[in-house]
Amino acid sequence: MFRKKKRKLKDFSDGDYFIEQQRMVEDHLRRRDIVDRRVLDAMLAVPRHCFVPEDHRHLAYVDGPLPIGCGQTISQPYIVALMTQMLALKGNENVLEVGTGSGYQAAILGYLARQVYTIERHASLAKHAETILQTLGYNNVHVLVGDGSLGWVENAPYQAILVTAAAPKAPQVLLDQLAPDGRLVIPVGGASYQFLERWYRQGDQFDKEELTPVAFVPLRGKWGWRDEGW
Repeated sequence: MFRKKKRKLKDFSDGDYFIEQQRMVEDHLRRRDIVDRRVLDAMLAVPRHCFVPEDHRHLAYVDGPLPIGCGQTISQPYIVALMTQMLALKGNENVLEVGTGSGYQAAILGYLARQVYTIERHASLAKHAETILQTLGYNNVHVLVGDGSLGWVENAPYQAILVTAAAPKAPQVLLDQLAPDGRLVIPVGGASYQFLERWYRQGDQFDKEELTPVAFVPLRGKWGWRDEGW
């Protein structure tokens, strides 16, 4: 089983970022409802500033989304931690992420799971994210350019699937790629109203929880939003 070598933050970050990262974890995660010890460790270990464009890097550890190009954003740290916590990862999972974006969420998943497969529709974002992930040593994260709403069936089933863009509804094709007892976390809704949903697979049946309001960019693709619908 692949084990990501845990490196001290000072190996790839200077002191200023380290202080800001500690403050992010303490003030915006630990003091709220992020209680999973492994998730907190990941948020402290993965250098978010490496995934943020240089002109916004001074804001890397502010608890808010930031633009990364192609009309996409890197999600706020709290939402990254919350969605990751909802997956309840133990370390031996095969995980699918829909919407690579900057690669930051994929790195968090790569720190916590055995293998991560992540799909991005924008080739430039996918290439940039892959370069950063490889540079930081996340060799268990695999990036594909394509329609994430279709999933990545060749590597299914997945014990966990995380979607980082809002869909009209949870795509059945993604639910079908869940392993028994697998979990799907996905924002569902349109431009003015979205909720995070968590789905569980029980045999051929699926149970759903509606959890908290959120705001994401739209999921595009066969089972995502059309321009006229968003």
